[in-house]
Amino acid sequence: MFRLTQYMHELVSPTPVRRRGAGAEVKPVVIWNLTRTCNLRCRHCYTTSADVPFPGELSHEQAMGVLDDLRAFGIPALILSGGEPLSRFDFFQLAERAKELGFRHLSLSTNGTKVAENIDRIADLGFDYVGISLDGIGQMNDWFRGVDGAFDAALAGVRACKARGVKVGLRYTITEDNAHMLPAMLDLCDSEGVDKFYLSHLVYAGRGDKHRGEDTERARTRHAMDQLIDRAWIAVAEDQPLEIVTGNNDADAVYFLNWVERNFDADKVAHVRAHLEAWGGNSSGLGVANIDPQGKVHPDTYWSDYTVGNVKTEKFSALWTGQDAMLATLRQRPRPLKGRCGQCAFQSVCGGNTRIRALQVTGDPWAEDPACYLSNAEIGAEEAMRLEVTPFRGKRHDPAHQFL
Repeated sequence: MFRLTQYMHELVSPTPVRRRGAGAEVKPVVIWNLTRTCNLRCRHCYTTSADVPFPGELSHEQAMGVLDDLRAFGIPALILSGGEPLSRFDFFQLAERAKELGFRHLSLSTNGTKVAENIDRIADLGFDYVGISLDGIGQMNDWFRGVDGAFDAALAGVRACKARGVKVGLRYTITEDNAHMLPAMLDLCDSEGVDKFYLSHLVYAGRGDKHRGEDTERARTRHAMDQLIDRAWIAVAEDQPLEIVTGNNDADAVYFLNWVERNFDADKVAHVRAHLEAWGGNSSGLGVANIDPQGKVHPDTYWSDYTVGNVKTEKFSALWTGQDAMLATLRQRPRPLKGRCGQCAFQSVCGGNTRIRALQVTGDPWAEDPACYLSNAEIGAEEAMRLEVTPFRGKRHDPAHQFL
């Protein structure tokens, strides 16, 4: 996850650089898909969920044992996801146990349609954050998610969270079909008092792999990033509360760094780059881990075809610190990247971007990420420019603001 607003703040109120550890010593954020059962039928669902029971999911006893192991291992954050996690029969028992164990950060990742009816229990549990997925306004969201009324139900969930003082964010996956709705999504965040906006780039996994043709064109992706950068700068400059983050395309960090270079002095550029390098870009297999509904452990939520092991038979802590070859290679810095990614001058910032897209398209996890939207000139590659980019010529917020 690229925390755009956080790095914007570094331009205004610089902080010391803190580097994370390396290899198996890093304790990952764990995204736990509790179930594949879901009341929606999203076109880009990476778990291919549906409104039916699925065999082989962890029993209550097995899931409780996983919680104990994760807490003893010392993971920094636990995200309960799905499918629709609120569809799992023992969701609230698991959430209550997680709070009893004292995880430093406990989040709920949901489609939002069941939040309003369960808001009292959600609020009483004290989740640190509830992320609700919306992929457009009104019928656009309902079309993406396969059920009429999904937008209204999810928005009711957002409002219920705000009414009970629960920190809530919107997650939006950008594609060709809904990219034009990005300004309206940001306006919705402002009007509803949403705490965080998360733009997710499409990942070619699950049903998302079938819809890779809908992935946004590179110029449109750049336009979206321009909008987010403008909005994030306004929020920082005017002390607005909305936090903006992006996910699943770590080239966003390089694009932002290029913006900093165009608008700030060399000292600020060096400071921001140092922070970005300390973060290190893509964190699959290092700072992020996934447990799927059947207990299989993956380098992240999109690597469903690669399994490290299963928590039904071995503890997560042992699997994550074991001798798995793919995890070891993902943790290398630099990674053994090829093509444009191998030539990129910003590997220390981007980390090689999203390896699963390279794997899905080429069969090689170390090939170049096909969704990198930067030109060869922008990444310092030697070959002729691969793509032509039409610059966004709309109205921009002038970064030459009061903090310069």
